[in-house]
Amino acid sequence: MISLPQQTLSGIQYLRAAAAIAVVLFHAAEKTGYHFAIGAAGVDVFFVISGFIMWVVSARREPTPLQFLRARIRRIVPVYWLATAVMVAGALGGLFPNLVLSLEHVLASLFFIPARSPSKGGIWPVLVQGWTLNFEMFFYVVFAGTLLLPRAWRLPAIGALFGLLVIAGTLFVPDNAVLLSFTRPIILEFVAGMVIGELWLKGKVPSPAMGLALIALALSGFATIQVAGLPFDALVCGPLAAALVVGVLALEAGRRIRFVPVAVVLGDASYAIYLWHTFAISVIAKVGASMGVPAPAVFAAAVLAGICAGALGYYLLEKRGLVTAWRALREWFARPVSRSYEK
Repeated sequence: MISLPQQTLSGIQYLRAAAAIAVVLFHAAEKTGYHFAIGAAGVDVFFVISGFIMWVVSARREPTPLQFLRARIRRIVPVYWLATAVMVAGALGGLFPNLVLSLEHVLASLFFIPARSPSKGGIWPVLVQGWTLNFEMFFYVVFAGTLLLPRAWRLPAIGALFGLLVIAGTLFVPDNAVLLSFTRPIILEFVAGMVIGELWLKGKVPSPAMGLALIALALSGFATIQVAGLPFDALVCGPLAAALVVGVLALEAGRRIRFVPVAVVLGDASYAIYLWHTFAISVIAKVGASMGVPAPAVFAAAVLAGICAGALGYYLLEKRGLVTAWRALREWFARPVSRSYEK
């Protein structure tokens, strides 16, 4: 059995950074007239990583369901609510003329309930990229519930539940926004990440050479989809994302990944980059268009601005907590769990 590193996995941090930047490239291209649709597959990588991390961390710490959910809420909710509030304030101030607000949709967005947007009818929250957080929070709730089960039953339970949901969604094609969302095949990517996590904990990791082959396969697959303009969905991108994660972990287990501080910081800031990048991209795209700046320069500036906006948001809101309201909210979420819940 391979002796696996127990510290922070640099390779996973690099993948988180790469996935966030891929999404930035996708939105920057969309705003500047280019085409980089495969950048959206960064979400698939995020979901596989999420399943992996939750499985590995919970195996080492064995939290109670309440402890687990509090930790996830503390990590996800405050900054997401702040970003959503910025969107709402901008819409009320006329900065987002295409954004139609309704109280029902805003509340659904804040509480991670999939709902159809009054703007165009799609199943999007007020902050569009927040749609992935609906899936993340759904996964967290289910995962927390399985913490009540013996450990050996948890992975089969989630795998069976998510498999049945996908089958039901395929057979019945529900129209309800919640059912339509949580029966999509993309939820199986969390299960894939959990399976990878279990293999990692057991030391069943491919050799570094096989890891490189898996990374090459995944990147080639993503490149082929992009260059050939092929349609893609979770059934295609999910396995590619899983192969990429396994490949990176194989290099990690073989001590073939070097520590690169900048990449690790970008990995830490990946959530903030994901949330805040569209604000910066929209500003750069509008300014560039009004000034007649060549499209390639606008695209490059939009990408850089999106990454920098997220990194700054991470530093101010998550790393330093300089905003008083943010700090107070974080402290509220960080209060110790009542002993009555731990019994």
